[in-house]
Amino acid sequence: MRNVKVAATQMSCSTNKEENIAKADKLVREAARQGAQIILLQELFETPYFCQKEKSDYYVHATELEENAAIRHFREVAKELKVVLPISFYEKKNNARYNSLAVIDADGELLGRYRKSHIPDGPGYEEKFYFNPGDTGFKVWKTRYAKIGVGVCWDQWYPEAARCMALMGAELLFYPTAIGSEPQDGSIDSKDHWQMCMLGHAAANLVPVIASNRVGVETDEDSSITFYGSSFIAGPQGNKIAEAGRTEETVLTAEFDLDQLETQRIEWGIFRDRRPDLYKIITSYDGELRFD
Repeated sequence: MRNVKVAATQMSCSTNKEENIAKADKLVREAARQGAQIILLQELFETPYFCQKEKSDYYVHATELEENAAIRHFREVAKELKVVLPISFYEKKNNARYNSLAVIDADGELLGRYRKSHIPDGPGYEEKFYFNPGDTGFKVWKTRYAKIGVGVCWDQWYPEAARCMALMGAELLFYPTAIGSEPQDGSIDSKDHWQMCMLGHAAANLVPVIASNRVGVETDEDSSITFYGSSFIAGPQGNKIAEAGRTEETVLTAEFDLDQLETQRIEWGIFRDRRPDLYKIITSYDGELRFD
């Protein structure tokens, strides 16, 4: 048996970066108190979700990896509590800007970064104004407790991302996110669709999925988003093991036997029976293969 306990958190964010980091710290400590060894915080938790509007003033939120306040803080926390922490942040690198994530191991070591691959662009979610497309490719890290893969928000809608990470040996998939109402149409509620996509990743790959979303109402001029929380942890059959409400700031935990899950994946034969020689069409945009 190789058991690991994971946690998903959710919280609201203010315009005070120090307060947001302190609130996240409190949730991480509560998760660790409950025995969690890998703890997920939501996307871009240092600030409100600034992508509602295209404003060059918000570029100031970007920092280089080594200078980011949250990463510096949580490296010490990870070392103190002996927990693994994937930390979402707005990365500056020379003239580029990325929606990035740093993985901190249980001794405080920085294992590396992932840059969000899929960048959305729509009312209230104007991310292409702020972020370059990620150039790291999908990543899997061998942490103290498990091999983990991490996608960021919009990545969670793509089964290709989850499958790539599973093929690279991910035993757990983590998705920090920021999603809620649609400013242009308040009747749209994507919560069930959002969860269903990730439950499908868990079921198709027989790998648990952990998702962390923010809560609260955030307003920027004439745009407003009500983030619907509903963070959850899914088991390897796509079953929801734990789910948070739409408004509460909370911690969810679940425990998995990674050795048992590996045996299940082998028994089902999903990866044995794959036919990658037939999947080349997926590398195209329009469904046609070209060889010229």
